[in-house]
Amino acid sequence: MSVLAGLLALILVVLIAVLLFRFLKTMIALVINAIVGVIFLWLINVLNLMSIVGRPDIPINLITVLICAIGGVFGVLITVILHLLGVPLTL
Repeated sequence: MSVLAGLLALILVVLIAVLLFRFLKTMIALVINAIVGVIFLWLINVLNLMSIVGRPDIPINLITVLICAIGGVFGVLITVILHLLGVPLTL
C-alpha cells in the first residue's frame, strides 16, 4: 500500500507543478502586456502624438491606466480611439 500511496503523491505533485507553471506563465504574459500598454500610453503623451490630429494629450488617470493595463496594446488603441471621438475617460 505504501508504494501506491507514494505513486499517487508523486502524480499529485506533478499535476500541481504543471498547473502552477501554466498559471505563472499566463500571469507573466498578462503583466508584460500591462506594462507594454501603460508604456505606450505614456509614450503617446511624451511624444505629443495627439497634437498631430489636433487633440490634447490623453489624460493619464485611473480609468485610462486600467484600460491600457488590462488591454495592453489593444487597450491603448481603444483609449486613443475613444479620445479622438471625444469620449471623456475621467471619473
